[in-house]
Amino acid sequence: MRYPAVAGQFYPSHPKELDRLIRDLYLHPLGPGEVPTLTSDGARRIKGGVVPHAGYIFSGPVASHFYHALSYDGFPETFIIIGPNHYGLGSAVALTMEDFSTPYGVVRIDRDLAKKIAGNIVDIDANAHRYEHSIEVQLPFLQFLKREIKFVPITMLSQEYEIAVELGQVIREVMQDKDVVIIASSDFSHYVPKKIAYANDSLAIEKIAKGDVKGLYNVIYKHRITMCGYGPVAVMLTATNGKGTLLKYATSGDVQPMDEVVGYAAIKVER
Repeated sequence: MRYPAVAGQFYPSHPKELDRLIRDLYLHPLGPGEVPTLTSDGARRIKGGVVPHAGYIFSGPVASHFYHALSYDGFPETFIIIGPNHYGLGSAVALTMEDFSTPYGVVRIDRDLAKKIAGNIVDIDANAHRYEHSIEVQLPFLQFLKREIKFVPITMLSQEYEIAVELGQVIREVMQDKDVVIIASSDFSHYVPKKIAYANDSLAIEKIAKGDVKGLYNVIYKHRITMCGYGPVAVMLTATNGKGTLLKYATSGDVQPMDEVVGYAAIKVER
């Protein structure tokens, strides 16, 4: 079992408090303005998305836009959640076979899918996931809508273009006969003035909207955009071969005044 690393810090550790906060995030001035319920007969057009992973108070209102859209589109058979490895532990690209515990209960690993992804550049390494928050914080949003879900968590310590494309191609092959949604967990600009965050992040979002993986890397390097999960985003775009639609962009400075902000975007990718 992989136990929560940031419950009680990034989000409440008590289920009732977590319920209240997630409802408040949907109704927040920066949120979609409605608490959704899961549709059982949605169109199932969403194949991927980009969702932030900071503390819920700051990034939660933006994150809720993706889960609001997903709730009406309907849930897939399984999820793949890919996040950056912030702590430098474990393998360069790693999944784990340990189920995840959250305040809402246990989220099971889709072991059949995980076994198909493991190998080549993907190691099975629980240590890479032990303290990583970028994947963990997505799970309560999903469980708020449906308690019983399956997923495959993948951390990326190495986010180079070649690695991201190769991983995306592996995932595209194994998901051909399954209904899967790939969530790329990423924040955008880190600790820059709000004006710079809006300007730089719009350049990255433009490339994501076009499904332009190489262009995304080029603009990140050219403008030195401090986006922490560009590798997971590139994997998701490669695997889905889709184009993105921006649902919401805001910064931590839109939540409360601060001189230097972090940028957050919720983006859906449809087939």
